[in-house]
Amino acid sequence: MALLRRYGAYLAIAAAFVYFLYTLSFPYQSEPSEVPHRHNQHGGSKQAPQQGSYKWAKIPLKHPVTSMIPLPTGSPLPLPKIQFDFGTEDKTAKNIREKRLTEVKKAFERCWRSYRERAWMQDELEPITGGSKNPFGGWAATLIDALDTLWIMDLQEEFHSAMKDVAAIDFGRTDSERVNVFETNIRHLGGLLAAYELSGEKILLQKAKEVGEMLYHAFDTPNRMPITRWDFHKAGAGKAQVADETVLVAEIGSLTMEFSRLSQLTNDPKWYDAISRIMEVFEKQQGKTRLPGMWPIVVNARKPDFTQDTGFTLAAMADSLYEYLPKTYALLGGLNPLYKKLYQGSMKTAIRHTLYRPMTPENADILMSGFVRAEGSEANLYPEMQHLVCFAGGMFALGGKIFENEEHVAIGRKLADGCVWAYKALPFGIMPEVSHLYACPNTTECDWDEQIWKDEVARRADLGTEKDPLQNIANLRLPKGFTAINDRRYILRPEAIESVFILYRITGQQQWQAAAWDMFTAIQQNTQTDLANAALIDVSVSDSSPPKMDSMESFWMAETLKYFYLIFSEPNVISLDDYVFNTEAHPLKIPK
Repeated sequence: MALLRRYGAYLAIAAAFVYFLYTLSFPYQSEPSEVPHRHNQHGGSKQAPQQGSYKWAKIPLKHPVTSMIPLPTGSPLPLPKIQFDFGTEDKTAKNIREKRLTEVKKAFERCWRSYRERAWMQDELEPITGGSKNPFGGWAATLIDALDTLWIMDLQEEFHSAMKDVAAIDFGRTDSERVNVFETNIRHLGGLLAAYELSGEKILLQKAKEVGEMLYHAFDTPNRMPITRWDFHKAGAGKAQVADETVLVAEIGSLTMEFSRLSQLTNDPKWYDAISRIMEVFEKQQGKTRLPGMWPIVVNARKPDFTQDTGFTLAAMADSLYEYLPKTYALLGGLNPLYKKLYQGSMKTAIRHTLYRPMTPENADILMSGFVRAEGSEANLYPEMQHLVCFAGGMFALGGKIFENEEHVAIGRKLADGCVWAYKALPFGIMPEVSHLYACPNTTECDWDEQIWKDEVARRADLGTEKDPLQNIANLRLPKGFTAINDRRYILRPEAIESVFILYRITGQQQWQAAAWDMFTAIQQNTQTDLANAALIDVSVSDSSPPKMDSMESFWMAETLKYFYLIFSEPNVISLDDYVFNTEAHPLKIPK
């Protein structure tokens, strides 16, 4: 496995070590280091198979909570209407929409059959060779992640036939040495909760509680801050634990939705108490960071101190922290104003410092969100573009609706437009994992200047005295507007279609459905294998099909295909007025 290559000195020795643990197998280059924290394959080291099974609910805690923070009480506050008021659908439009819906469902069913036939009860199917792998504890991640998609797509027979196998999953044992608490939370706990809410199958809530009991033991530290890369067997043996000094901010800050909902459904406040203690630290330290309002990518959970690092972003390693603020507010019925305060304060800073308008040949009125290095009085923006940050368009639009802020809705539209532009700009209609653009001086006016673009390409590529800049641009395979492509993969990510879906449901505008169909057809044409769909190694090639790698993460069926399906469904299917999606696209009911 290759350690990430980086520009500049970023996080000193301790952080470098933890990033090695977090990223494992992805050669990746960016400025400064940006590791996509969510949805990576964390195979981790293995140990001898565990004997027996830990009964997490019965293992005593070394640091029990003596006074629980209770769930908010009272009638939920009425939230503003989120979805567009869709009228009667034109017959022709309905026909086109339903045909597209059918194609998306076929794509899902094909992948599901291959997973069932070749990788059943394993975490992931290898879509080229037909093998399988277990990067997420061996707890059938693809099965649990796809349960609610089966229900939404009305695949009732497949859903119900999986119940006995879901019931047999033992969350008290794993051959993995460490458990990624964040990934287990969003995929397994989120997937089980959503499938329960949709179907009412009681075994799903029982299994969700089993996952919750397991994850709760990651909080058994002196200060009740969780260990995000958790020694499962050490905890199971009842040994003492202490929170880590180097933690990704998204991984400690993105447990609120699932833990809150589990407490609501079980009437047990301990999970809500657990995340509330974390969020109190975020609140107390929000104004004390080096970019007040936002929190840095890396925090110290042991002290706890969430203020010292200098790197800030809405993208990888921070993303779902911010995404969960308005969504948890809605999930708690608006009864905890803390989440509104944290969202409004962080977005004010993010708008000022992380958003930029890229210079494009079309002079497109779009926005992107980059990386900020805050040192002293300086806050320097690096105009990076990650596929992961494409979620931000949907976040701003949804937050704008929930908190009645039309400026945020407008920003969300421009961010989503930016990702649609990036898809169209690449030869096969699929945007890369990480790239760079040229940031305009302001967000209101920006005329294309080809010489500025060429000069910036040369600077980033360190071309020195090279006399033929056009040839260099061709060699670097850069569409106009892109100053560098640092990671050329597409790993079946959902973030762009996620925002396109949300913008369609909020605005009702057909342009978003058209953009979604272009994205879907491009992805299908280029990622299909004999069995399912595979991640792409390089989306910037132009004279052949993009090369594939033998990987299909569970989020392909849990998120990407679900959002494609929902944008072509009738608007009342999982309405945004009734549900909020966790960061793995698992819908949780908003209390009324």
